[in-house]
Amino acid sequence: MKRAISILLAALMLLALTACGGTTPNSNNQGGGDGSDSAGDTFKIGIVTGTVSQSEDDRRGAEAFQEMYGEDRVVLATYPDNFTEEVETTIQRIAGLADDPDIKAIVVNQAVPGTTEAFRQIKERRPDILCIAGESHEDLPVISAAADLVCNNDFVARGYLIIRTAHELGCTDFVHISFPRHMAYETMSRRVAVMQKACEEFGMTFHQETAPDPTSDVGIPGAQAYILENVPLWVDKYGTQTAYFCTNDAHTEPLLKQLFEYGGYFIEADLPSPLMGYPGALGLDLTEEAGDFEAILAKVEDAVVEAGGAGRFGTWAYSYGYTTSAGLAQHAMNVLNGESELTDMDDIAKAYEVFSPGAEWNGSGYTDATTGVKSDNIFLVYQDTYIMGDPGYYMGSTDVEVPEEYFTTA
Repeated sequence: MKRAISILLAALMLLALTACGGTTPNSNNQGGGDGSDSAGDTFKIGIVTGTVSQSEDDRRGAEAFQEMYGEDRVVLATYPDNFTEEVETTIQRIAGLADDPDIKAIVVNQAVPGTTEAFRQIKERRPDILCIAGESHEDLPVISAAADLVCNNDFVARGYLIIRTAHELGCTDFVHISFPRHMAYETMSRRVAVMQKACEEFGMTFHQETAPDPTSDVGIPGAQAYILENVPLWVDKYGTQTAYFCTNDAHTEPLLKQLFEYGGYFIEADLPSPLMGYPGALGLDLTEEAGDFEAILAKVEDAVVEAGGAGRFGTWAYSYGYTTSAGLAQHAMNVLNGESELTDMDDIAKAYEVFSPGAEWNGSGYTDATTGVKSDNIFLVYQDTYIMGDPGYYMGSTDVEVPEEYFTTA
């Protein structure tokens, strides 16, 4: 009898162990949607962003995700402000997260130079880790070979839609402000080509201006001083029915400040947000509204109207940088828990919407302009444009069908 009981207990233990199997995710099964591959409660997610001085929204999104799930589940890191000169440091900070055996996903937003190499090193040591890039500065086909998923703002659709919106608001000219480092990026060079083409379609005049790179020797103060000094000259040269766009976050605040003073239009920032440039340009204290984007937008909009900018200044209702950091981390968690598919656009949007309730999103797979081939792990996303006024209004950009020809414009 004792022998029979022992055999029965052993069999029950074996059955219990078998039933608990398959709870650890692996590189061959990244979310089946039925929960059978759940990573459990012990895994961690690492998020790497720029610092508050260079990419405040990106960092705040990472902090929001950490606050939601706890410091024991979410590990944060930053890369150097001068990341173009400190690539090795960037690589070390990203790849170093993989030293923690509980880390199962690493999100980098923005994916500055060095991210691809960091992901390559991580995959050599830890192929089980999901490597996700937000807003890559490196060529998309290159980083996608090392990353499991890449999500950038839709530089193609937005290049067309920003010009279309400016035209609908009555603008006759469009000024694009950038510098050589950014123009070497495929995403930005293709977007400016789309903008030029769209200006021709809508009968607008396209202009390019060059401003100092904030990561150069002049630093952020020097780059911002240049914008402050030159916007009055540009407005005098191009007129007040001109929309302006800059490719760098640090340029945004001084550009807005001077456009409020001298005239002109601003459809949306390179990485749109009501926090991008507006608080500094308008002298707003948003401490009490922190994390509440409905309240933030309302306060910013009131200040824009008071400054005489109604109908001339736009944004996304929810920060792109904030939503990307938090949304991609949420998507990684959903995938690890077996609730989402890694490369499903609807699942990506679902994760973004956790941190942008009520916002309309659209997107598509990245298409190589040379070959016409669409990638299966690179997605381009965008949110509807909100023009601030009394009252403000959405432009319905996410419902506009962008002509197919623009997706291969380069």
